[in-house]
Amino acid sequence: MPHNKQRILLVEDEVETAEIIGDYLENTGYLVELMHTGAGVVERVAKTSPDLILLDIMLPEVDGITICKQIRASTDVPIVLLTAKVDEVDRLLGYDLGADDYICKPVNPREILARVKAVLRRTTPSFDSDQEILTLDKSRQLAVYRGQRLKLTRMEFSLLRLLFDNEGKVFNRQQIKDKIYSDPSSTSDRAVDTCIKKLRHKMNLVTPEESPIHSIYGVGYKFERNDSSIPG
Repeated sequence: MPHNKQRILLVEDEVETAEIIGDYLENTGYLVELMHTGAGVVERVAKTSPDLILLDIMLPEVDGITICKQIRASTDVPIVLLTAKVDEVDRLLGYDLGADDYICKPVNPREILARVKAVLRRTTPSFDSDQEILTLDKSRQLAVYRGQRLKLTRMEFSLLRLLFDNEGKVFNRQQIKDKIYSDPSSTSDRAVDTCIKKLRHKMNLVTPEESPIHSIYGVGYKFERNDSSIPG
């Protein structure tokens, strides 16, 4: 069973099949979200950042191949394809889809669990809490802080990456806007402060007694793991 519950998005139009798989995975310790149509999947992935996607090829409205390509354009979240057409497996693998694995239907929940565990082992960064305070997987927009994954928005991840990659360096609001916002001129200082506040809150949920993000009064913000100052 996963130490920290990992989130799986299961996209399967056969409702009964989806519920059987979902229940099996949840009973094993995963959090599972079900979708039964291809419409809205890409947007949902961007919003919720699942740890893995189980994606049926044959879906109503938007097919799995199209969804896979669209997801791969923005993230490397692990994708396992489900297909009922065994004779099309070679053709599917010939596409440059970027999928991590495939499973042929009819599905066996035990096989799906085994494949899910194997893919997550290959794709989830290892973490040693005694050695690392923060691990960033930039290709997947994944942040692991003190051994726990942070659910960050794209902007929060970019901000954390900027500060962490330049540990100890103080950035003022204008510098932050110039480096992480697509339109700095229309971004207010308040937007930067709000992003800092939300990021710090999510990190404080892991370590309420400390924060590596520090406010330097009248100057800006910095990331520093061994700072005795009180964060503002």
